[in-house]
Amino acid sequence: MSAQTVSKRRFDMPALLAWFVVAMVLVGLFSTAFKPDIGILEAPQLALCLVLLAILGVRYELGFMRNWIGDLALGIVAALAASLLISAAGRHEGDAALGFWALTAATWAAFWLFVERLAIWKSRSLLTTRIVNLAIPAIFGITLLILWELIVTGAGVPKVLLPAPSEIWLRMTTSVPTLWADFQQTFLKAVLVGYALGCGAGFLIAILVDRVPFLRRGLLPIGNLVSALPIIGVAPIMVMWFGFDWPSKAAVVIIMTFFPMLVNTVSGLAASDSMQRDLMRTYASNYWQTLFKLRLPMAMPFIFNALKINSTLALIGAIVAEFFGTPIVGMGFRISTEVGRMNVDMVWAEIAVAALAGSLFYGLVALLERAVTFWHPSIRG
Repeated sequence: MSAQTVSKRRFDMPALLAWFVVAMVLVGLFSTAFKPDIGILEAPQLALCLVLLAILGVRYELGFMRNWIGDLALGIVAALAASLLISAAGRHEGDAALGFWALTAATWAAFWLFVERLAIWKSRSLLTTRIVNLAIPAIFGITLLILWELIVTGAGVPKVLLPAPSEIWLRMTTSVPTLWADFQQTFLKAVLVGYALGCGAGFLIAILVDRVPFLRRGLLPIGNLVSALPIIGVAPIMVMWFGFDWPSKAAVVIIMTFFPMLVNTVSGLAASDSMQRDLMRTYASNYWQTLFKLRLPMAMPFIFNALKINSTLALIGAIVAEFFGTPIVGMGFRISTEVGRMNVDMVWAEIAVAALAGSLFYGLVALLERAVTFWHPSIRG
């Protein structure tokens, strides 16, 4: 028997997770679920949750239905257990005891086991593979939200310190006009305009820097210096120059996105080796032909790295800039004012909208990268 086989048997993570589920179920069975003295069997939701988790753990350990049908059943059981725990926690907010936390840990392990099983799925269908690849991070994120909900509700954490995800969602659904107005002001105006101008200017100046050696030696060091300027120092100056509306925030975004694009594009233009450039010269190619047919395609991975980095920097820069002067609309304005009013759920709602917008923006750039740089080994692999 090889050492690798022994190592695999010793560290069988799904089996360890299944045993952990069973152990936590036993701990919960013989412990107090809610204060002062409510046991698991006295709370119908927790009793049903315990039974489901026990069946789940024992089923996996005995080897029943270790196939895709059993894996889907595993995910359904974990979801049902989570919903039952959330319902029970809502009825006994702030009174959770050891038994409740044991079932919470068992539910978390059940979700982990489900993801472990999904990760080893093999399918000949490309569509199924893509769905599974998207489901794994989605389930991981949902699990974190469930744990957040259970911990905040079960422990009775004050809403001022940390609201539950359900409260944040309620605030988002009841404040759609306000959130949409803030999104328009910050993202659709300041972020997109500043991102386009900053990245576009950085790209064009990089072409000029590559063409003129003097600029390469004189401009890049200054660019590195300016890129290190703190945003909290630049933002008030931009507000004084361009006013309180979105153009001043777009100016901050331009400063934050210009130099990452400049530096990455210059590095990308130098990515082609001398043999490739010599080959272009043998074809009697001039500078611009070599640039468009060889050097720019070789620089695309570097350019898209800058675009992806800037997609998050732009949103951060615009939100922070709004802290230093803005009309009565915008994500940064809303966050700063609602914190002062102790409306923390609204603050988290704005954070959620910003995170969602930034993630979708980053994903759009990543999809565009896959379409443009399909030839690169990182994409083909």
